Amino acid sequence: MKKFTAVTIASVAAIALFLTGCSQVGAAATIGSTKITQATVQTSIDTVMAERTGVDTTQMQLETGEELNRSQLRFHLFAGLLKAAATSIKVKVTKAEIDTRREVIIQQVGGVANLPQALVGAGIASSDFDIYLEAVLNSEKIQQNFVAAGVPEADIPTKMQELIVATGKTNKVTVNPRYGVWNPETAEVTAAVSDVVSPSASN
Repeated sequence: MKKFTAVTIASVAAIALFLTGCSQVGAAATIGSTKITQATVQTSIDTVMAERTGVDTTQMQLETGEELNRSQLRFHLFAGLLKAAATSIKVKVTKAEIDTRREVIIQQVGGVANLPQALVGAGIASSDFDIYLEAVLNSEKIQQNFVAAGVPEADIPTKMQELIVATGKTNKVTVNPRYGVWNPETAEVTAAVSDVVSPSASN
């Protein structure tokens, strides 16, 4: 009887652990019901690293390790928050606008051949270029909305920050601890503090 009970408890514990893992697996962050998967973030990281080998990076200050992981998550998180914020004020970016902006940027960097160098320098994976463009356009449209509402130009950066913070709180952003800690008051992902000293440690 004792053996049966022990096996049963172990089995239940294993199942519970498995189910808990399933509920969290794949989530790098969430914005409300929208999930940014770990696979999405890892693809961005791997692509950024791979694309660095094809350009001259000697004059670039490039992120590596945990900083790179966190910055790529931050990229997807803020793109999602900007989209959610734009939606909340009924602003939308079209595919045609993304395509047009892509061509403008390609011309600005001196042609398609120079685009990889520019993207590597900016820490943007080529596969995320359209996401970046959409985020830029959402940001611009939100700012235009503020201007139309009579917000002074000098106050727009503060208003943008306030909107992103509010959007994060409304949508209940969560971040997987492996990437860092989400601060809802500043709408920022920071490194997790792993070297906290307990009160007794100093005695």
